[in-house]
Amino acid sequence: MPFLSSSHLSHPLAITLCFSELSHVMGDLVLQKIAISGPTLASMIQRLSSSPADLDGLLFGHVTCIALSTLSDDSVQSTPDSQLVATISSFLSFPSLLYFYDSLGRVDSSRLTLTNLNQKPLIGWFSFRRKTPLRPSMRESSVTRSLPSNPQLYLPVQNASSESLFAPSIFLLFTTPLQDQFIQTCQYRAFQFQSSNLCFNPLSIDIVNIGPAFRGHYGAFSPTSALPFLNCELRSSSAINECRNEENLIGMKRIAKDQSELDMCAEGMQIGRLNQLIGPEAVNYTAGLEDLYEKMLCKIESLARLVEASSAKVVEQENHNRKLRYKVARSAGLE
Repeated sequence: MPFLSSSHLSHPLAITLCFSELSHVMGDLVLQKIAISGPTLASMIQRLSSSPADLDGLLFGHVTCIALSTLSDDSVQSTPDSQLVATISSFLSFPSLLYFYDSLGRVDSSRLTLTNLNQKPLIGWFSFRRKTPLRPSMRESSVTRSLPSNPQLYLPVQNASSESLFAPSIFLLFTTPLQDQFIQTCQYRAFQFQSSNLCFNPLSIDIVNIGPAFRGHYGAFSPTSALPFLNCELRSSSAINECRNEENLIGMKRIAKDQSELDMCAEGMQIGRLNQLIGPEAVNYTAGLEDLYEKMLCKIESLARLVEASSAKVVEQENHNRKLRYKVARSAGLE
């Protein structure tokens, strides 16, 4: 049974029993590895590197049970095995430390409700500190140990043979080298907290990327489009024309809203032409689909030119500031 110090808790016996029951519910599920996409990891490192001070935040994602079959030449049928993989899909960083926990590492459950988390499945948290050893501190251990105390944060395991719940027990630690280096370096390590023996289990991190070795990760891929929602009912051309010719205020507002959403990802594409790409007659409008992709590429190119122009202005301003600092330093030296 896990032991909690009574100096940290007002009712240690009740909390200890609660921890024992929660450990039984989630079955102390042990992860084999953690997966994270390259862009997500790069975004996290960029956020941490640009922060003027230490910070922490929450990790969101899902846990999947992946079946593995070991085939052999033996006549005896091999027994399939499975591994539990946690995938980090997004993160949320806070402006300062001690946002969802106190100085003793006790988690404030009121700040971690599903409403505050935007209904995102919580799988753990992360911490970033500079020039420190790459191992959890006492406070970080207490925070990781306190996260599973809220059963509402448990998430179901996908593709599991039986109904299983996973507690948010993942801890991702980021640090920088103890000695200053010419190249900015960020070290990281992943852990899973085991409630059965109250210890951290180091885990390997699999960075998901594009290539033959990672095609299995995209087997259950479901595309998400930024294009506006359109009615996909099978209608004739006359019905489409009647709907398009509606002059009522609600219809015009909806068309204007859809057009503004379409302009965000494709320049010069009319919502009426996009309607033609839906339904049984869409096969006759392959040229329109190619034109849609061309408009989307034009939008991306215009954004790239805008970023390039703004970057040039930033460089120009930096050169101007450098010249001003040189003049000030020179005038101060002459005096």
